[in-house]
Amino acid sequence: MKIGLLQLNPIVGDLDGNAARILDAARHARSLGADLCVTSEMALTGYPPRDLLLYNGFIERTREHAEALARELRDGPPLLLGTVERNPSRLGKSVFNCALFCEGGEIVKAVRKTLLPTYDVFDEARYFEPAPAGDPEANIIRHKGWTVAVTICEDAWNDKDYWEARTYSRDPLEESCAQGPDVLVNLSASPLSLGKQQLREDMLGAVARKYGVPMVYVNQAGADDDLVFDGRSCAFAPDGALMARARGFDTDVIVVDTDNPSANTVADDDFRREAETWRALVTGTRDYVRKSCFSTALVGLSGGIDSAVTAAVAAEALGAENVTCVLMPSPYSSRGSIDDSLELAKNLGVKTLTLPIEPIMAQFEKTLAGPFEGFAPDTTEENIQSRIRGNLLMALSNKYRAMLLTTGNKSELAVGYCTIYGDMSGGFAVISDVDKTGVFNLAKWYNANVAPHIPEAIITKPPSAELRPDQKDQDSLPDYAVLDAILARHIEHHQSKDEIVAAGFDEATVSRVLNLVRIAEFKRRQAAPGIKLTPRSFGTGWRMPLACRRDL
Repeated sequence: MKIGLLQLNPIVGDLDGNAARILDAARHARSLGADLCVTSEMALTGYPPRDLLLYNGFIERTREHAEALARELRDGPPLLLGTVERNPSRLGKSVFNCALFCEGGEIVKAVRKTLLPTYDVFDEARYFEPAPAGDPEANIIRHKGWTVAVTICEDAWNDKDYWEARTYSRDPLEESCAQGPDVLVNLSASPLSLGKQQLREDMLGAVARKYGVPMVYVNQAGADDDLVFDGRSCAFAPDGALMARARGFDTDVIVVDTDNPSANTVADDDFRREAETWRALVTGTRDYVRKSCFSTALVGLSGGIDSAVTAAVAAEALGAENVTCVLMPSPYSSRGSIDDSLELAKNLGVKTLTLPIEPIMAQFEKTLAGPFEGFAPDTTEENIQSRIRGNLLMALSNKYRAMLLTTGNKSELAVGYCTIYGDMSGGFAVISDVDKTGVFNLAKWYNANVAPHIPEAIITKPPSAELRPDQKDQDSLPDYAVLDAILARHIEHHQSKDEIVAAGFDEATVSRVLNLVRIAEFKRRQAAPGIKLTPRSFGTGWRMPLACRRDL
């Protein structure tokens, strides 16, 4: 069988546009000889549609578009369409996550998703009813003498032999394989986390080998809100060997010949951490800005590593001509930082504006002189500088109708080393899931592998917010190597203070860092959305209480 893998970049809610993309891709796959086409999970609605699924009108229009697609493809190829459908029963949730088998101009069958993830960024039990048990043919499609076992994303991630345990009580793959299928097909919308593709390929290959039949996996590409989908749809021979892979971080249509593994192609890829990070940041920024109906962006350029990397991502994602970098020097800004910023902007080919903030600082000082009388200068005055800059950037954003990209990294957001309504102002937080150590590594990788645009002085000088004379980040924070190691253990690996201390970290330092994480929760709740890269990022997958006295 020749199966067309339709790896597309849908826009959530854009039923007209998504249907057109699917139709064009299916026709292209037909021209390549496809016997059957498969989309990613919920390709018609875009994933994740979240609370759009609570609106009856949206569900009804989705069905209408699915029926129209079936009619348009009446002459083939047959299509397994990832979408949603109403639950006809009055019991349970009102919607199923499903794959509709469209053939001969009609929707012939619906395969429903069984396992509904409710961890990290997933909240599918909020919306969907799981497929009922008891029908051995529920996940089986029969087409031209072929028996195709169909699963949807999570349904393929519960093999007890691979994981040595089961997260769920059912294994839809195991149930389907009891019917003796000729091929296994999985429709997915599997978000990126760094290194995840190697795990996917290892697991899916193990499943193909276990059951001795080809395995085909179709993933979404592009980005929606905080989630990046890296594509990399792939197929495996009955012995588990990888026999096909689509492009990463891009749309693609490939046709997999399950009978002739050597006839397929495996797209080249780069799984190095910095390479994946770069491609994810560029993809996430491009899609968030454009799907939000913006075409240009602003970046506040400080001369530091974070704003430099953010500006480089923006230029790559949107085109240098669509990016404006704004320099807002204060009396504490070093000449080197200004010069480094201008050199970076010239290297990237982006436009610049320079707006000195000293006159505005003086006016704030005059206005607040009375209320502040008797108080010594402290972080209040430092934060005012950041908030002046935030106001200037937001004014430009409003006037230019440009998306303001914030420049804070994960380390800063974790411990609150950022100013709410100041440097946190903006529409999208590009590097909010990259810790400070990772930002430095990414800058070095970028210079070596993309273009040597980031001045060496930006990479080598000690990080500083430059809000007071001779300020350095390490005046207020532990060394970043130590800080980031503690944060990774606590945030991504869920380790408590005692566990981190037992791993060899200083108890006082750990206590201080975890307390900073706790008290910065209110800032993160008001932060711009960012791009998820790690197994646990701040955003939809981070659900800590605000008013609490947690002891971890």
